[in-house]
Amino acid sequence: MLETILVPTDGSPGAEATIGHAIELATTHGGAVHALSVVDPPSGSATLSADDREELSTASEKRAREMTIRITDQAEEHGVDAARAVREGVPHEEILAYVDEHDVDMIVMGTHGRTGADRARLGSTTERVITLADVPVLSVRLTDDPDVDAVDGYDRIVVPTDGSDDAERAAEYALDIAEGYDAEVYAVYVVDTTTYALEDAPRSIIGLLEEGGRNATETVAEMARERDLDVTTTVRRGDPAAELLEYAPGVDADLLAMGTRGEAVGTGRLLGSTTARVVRRSEIPVVTLG
Repeated sequence: MLETILVPTDGSPGAEATIGHAIELATTHGGAVHALSVVDPPSGSATLSADDREELSTASEKRAREMTIRITDQAEEHGVDAARAVREGVPHEEILAYVDEHDVDMIVMGTHGRTGADRARLGSTTERVITLADVPVLSVRLTDDPDVDAVDGYDRIVVPTDGSDDAERAAEYALDIAEGYDAEVYAVYVVDTTTYALEDAPRSIIGLLEEGGRNATETVAEMARERDLDVTTTVRRGDPAAELLEYAPGVDADLLAMGTRGEAVGTGRLLGSTTARVVRRSEIPVVTLG
């Protein structure tokens, strides 16, 4: 299932968070960890002299090599096969190219929490990769906690669903992970009160919405039971992202698994607003699948 796991790195503090998850998954599934650092030439470098550009490029490449060596050394210390590479270019483009060239099965990336107006923006390398990648992306909150590399499996996995095909694909992937750890599964549906004014809606409408939620979570539950996994189903009301961010810590979840709800727009895609908000704010790792 996970033969090749890619860990892109830009040297952000707290990278141990991503390394620990990549090593844990590679160890469980007998996979290899690949470390990739992309040197993105800074704006304005074209105005520098040839000597200055060469000096800047040499320093950047040295730092990038050191970052990838740090990851592969840790992987090999845990008995995991590892490879590393340094490239130059636009980070998300080079990451996606590497995924295609090396048949990567999962990308594990760090993400910084965002607040205020930044919550509404897409554009970070992680978010672009999540939006465009054809393979699952595990987003891990970067932290300075020195113990974050001691990842010890996934005992409880929250699987949000809206009944769509996209959500079902994400659920199947989450259950594959859960099966490897004999994890408890929590299937959750949130009746979106930001879309439906439930206070003013007839009881029959509310009932239909909640029945749809029960059907959606029961579909996931049946898939879990086929794998002999313990499963709990829940239907909640509220803002979907806020409800999920409250629910997952409440059940002491180790992982959230979501569909990206990507849409084709020209040559790009759109990341679903709920998924984007959860990825940006979650303290718990989030695996997304388009």
